[in-house]
Amino acid sequence: MPIATVNPATGETLKTFDALDDAGIDRRVAAADAAFRDYRTTSFADRARLLRRAADLLEEDQADIARTLTTEMGKPIGAARAEAAKCVKAMRWYADHAERLLADEHPPEADVRDAGAATARVHYRPLGPVLAVMPWNFPLWQVVRFAAPALMAGNTGLLKHASNVPQTALYLEDLFRRAGYPEGCFQTLLIGSRAVERVLRDPRVAAATLTGSEPAGRSVASIAGDEIKKTVLELGGSDPYIVMPSADVEKAATTAVTARAQNNGQSCIAAKRFIVHTDVYDAFAERFTAGMAALRVGDPMDESTDVGPLASEAGRDGLAELVDDAVRAGATVLCGGRRPEGLADRGWYYAPTVLTDITPDMRIHQEETFGPVATLYRVADLDEAVRLANDTYFGLSSNVWTRDEQELRRFVRDLEAGGVYVNGMTASHPALPFGGVKRSGYGRELSGHGIKEFCNATTVWQAA
Repeated sequence: MPIATVNPATGETLKTFDALDDAGIDRRVAAADAAFRDYRTTSFADRARLLRRAADLLEEDQADIARTLTTEMGKPIGAARAEAAKCVKAMRWYADHAERLLADEHPPEADVRDAGAATARVHYRPLGPVLAVMPWNFPLWQVVRFAAPALMAGNTGLLKHASNVPQTALYLEDLFRRAGYPEGCFQTLLIGSRAVERVLRDPRVAAATLTGSEPAGRSVASIAGDEIKKTVLELGGSDPYIVMPSADVEKAATTAVTARAQNNGQSCIAAKRFIVHTDVYDAFAERFTAGMAALRVGDPMDESTDVGPLASEAGRDGLAELVDDAVRAGATVLCGGRRPEGLADRGWYYAPTVLTDITPDMRIHQEETFGPVATLYRVADLDEAVRLANDTYFGLSSNVWTRDEQELRRFVRDLEAGGVYVNGMTASHPALPFGGVKRSGYGRELSGHGIKEFCNATTVWQAA
C-alpha cells in the first residue's frame, strides 16, 4: 500500500511520500535508543512539563489538525476537533498523574520481614524504545493514548502509522519536537507493513504496541514472541449492545445510533450487534431504525454531516460484501443496505444500515462490520442474551441497558469482554483501563494499568 493522503470523500490522491530505506530506519532506531539513555533519567516534573507543552500546542493547532484528519480518513469535522480535544485531555491527565501511578509500592511490613528483608519495594523503570503500530480510524487519539503514558514513564517512541494518514503521523513527530522533547524521543517511521519486522527484531527496540486488525496482531505478536519482547494488542471488536425490558428504551435507541455510527461506524468499540429482549424489541427497532435512517451522509467538511465516507475504497467494498452476503442468505434490510443516492459515483460512502433476521451461517454474524452497519437480534430472556453476546471471537467491550440489579450482576459476571458499560455507550477515558479478551487482544491501555505495561516492575530487596 503506498504511503499517501487520498481524500476518501473524492478518491483523489493529494500527496504521496517516499518510504524510509533501511539506512533511514536504522538512523531513527539509533536515535531512539540514544535518546532513551538520557531521557530515562529525567524527573517526572520535567517529563510533565514537556507533555503539558505538547498539549498546549495541540490545543492551539486543533482546527488545523482536525482538517487534516478529515481530509486523510473522512471523519466528520466536528468529530475530528473532538478527537484533538480528547488527546489534549489525556496528555494533561498523564502529566498530572504519572508520578503517582508509578510511585514505589511497599509491601506490608509483615511480608517484608517474612521475606527476610529490612526493606522491600517495587520500583517501576522504563523499558526503552517502544514501537507503536497504529491504525487510521482515530489517527491522533490512538497514538496519544500510547505516547502520553509511554513518554511519562521514561520510554521513547517509534511510530509506524497507517499508510493512509502520513500527514497526521508527521504532525505528531513535529508536535513533540516543538514541545521541546529531546531529539529522538518520539519519531515517525514512514514505512510499509513489511518493514515492521525489521524494526521489531532490532535489539534496540524493547517492546511493541499495536492497534489494528487481527492478522496484523498475529504477525506482530509472532515476531515479538520470537524475539521475547513485550507486546500490547488492541484488535477488533464486535461489541454487543443489550437492551432489557427495564431499560429506558427511547434513550437506549437514541444512544444506540451514536454508538453504531460514531466515526462513520469505523471504531473497534462501536456497538455492532444489538441484542434486544422480545418485550421491547419492536419499540427499540422502530426508534433505532428511524434514527439510523435520519443520519445525514455527506461531505465530512460540512458541519451538518453526521456520517462521512469510509476511509478506503477497499473498506467500503468489504462492508458492502458483508451486507450483500447477509441479504442473499435471508437477512432483512430495515434501512440502508446500499451506497447513498447522489454519492454513489464519488467517494467511499455507505448508507447507515440496519439488518435483522441474522443467522449464524452469515458472515456478518461473526465478522466485524467496520462501517455504519448494525445487526439487530431478538432474544427471549437474559440467558439467551448472554449466549448471543458471547457468540463471537471478539471480546473488546459491551453495553448493557437494564435497571434490574440482579440482571446487571449477571452481565458483569458473564459477559466475555474487557468492559461492561451500563445504560450508556462504550467510551475510552484516560483514567480507565482499556482493552479486550479473546481475539480482541491482550494487555491494557490508559489508566495506571496502561502506563505500567511498558515498565520493568523491579523488586528492590535489602537485607536486615
